[in-house]
Amino acid sequence: MAVGEGDGWAGLGWEGWRDHALVRDRLERGADPNVWSGGRPLHRAAVFGSPEVVAELARRVDDVDAEDEGRTALWDAVLSDRADNARVLAAAGADPWRPMLAGWSPGRLSLAGPTPDLFRVPAGERGLTPAESAAATEGRRLTAALGDILYEGTGLACVAGIGAAEAARRLGAEPYEDPELDELLEDSSSYDMDESLQIIGATDVPGGCVITQPWGYAPQMPGVQALLSAGTVCYGLYANPKSGNQGSIFRDGAGEGWDLHPGGGPYEGDSAEEVLASYLYRHNAVAYSCAHVGLRLTDARAVTGPPDIWLKLPRRDYWH
Repeated sequence: MAVGEGDGWAGLGWEGWRDHALVRDRLERGADPNVWSGGRPLHRAAVFGSPEVVAELARRVDDVDAEDEGRTALWDAVLSDRADNARVLAAAGADPWRPMLAGWSPGRLSLAGPTPDLFRVPAGERGLTPAESAAATEGRRLTAALGDILYEGTGLACVAGIGAAEAARRLGAEPYEDPELDELLEDSSSYDMDESLQIIGATDVPGGCVITQPWGYAPQMPGVQALLSAGTVCYGLYANPKSGNQGSIFRDGAGEGWDLHPGGGPYEGDSAEEVLASYLYRHNAVAYSCAHVGLRLTDARAVTGPPDIWLKLPRRDYWH
């Protein structure tokens, strides 16, 4: 069955949610204002739609605060930085201070975003804690410092508390120089894969160091992260061109998390700190990975290159 078939929304792509006349026509012809392919049209419009479409649906739904996977449409609008749609929803009666994930409400979450004056804070409603305010300030600084970078296919290990030289020592890696390195950077397919996976970059940054490989996943291999994380914490990232961002956490040599999704979420079961981080670094896996271990990069060079030093890993089994 096609998406939306049976509820009147079949064939309506994400751009269609911006077309007020089209959506109103669908509704007049019997489209269900409460159901879209198992989800809710208002939630979809809150993220992708125009304020006019959101207002149209908000007038017709049974409950403007109905939840989809534990979230209201207003939460989705705030999470997506759609202040225009959030205002329309609030005007239609949606509650900005209704607790959602880990106690966060859309209203409190908006205080950490680009429009902290989006809603009037009622008496008795708590604002951000000093720690949350500091996290929000650092989130804005870090994402601005990194800018809009291309990192598909890149592997990273963000390590707290140690520098590039100590990382090299822990890995037993030797400095690497090769006149063909420029060719590898230009076209990794021109280099033997087994050889190229042994080559990594290391760069000192405020708070620790970043290990990088622009063409592969080596920095995120369990054996690499286990060595790097002795006595500290390491967040690994591989921006897999086929399946998206893959994250992992190692602390003091042991894995704490695998197959994570940095820059996505937040998700049910996340802590309050994780919900905030997911909002601050949404769709920015590199910034999320750095922030998770407290790295305070001032620019993108540690990720995009050139690194402080190129290293060659000794050959060993880094997967077991």
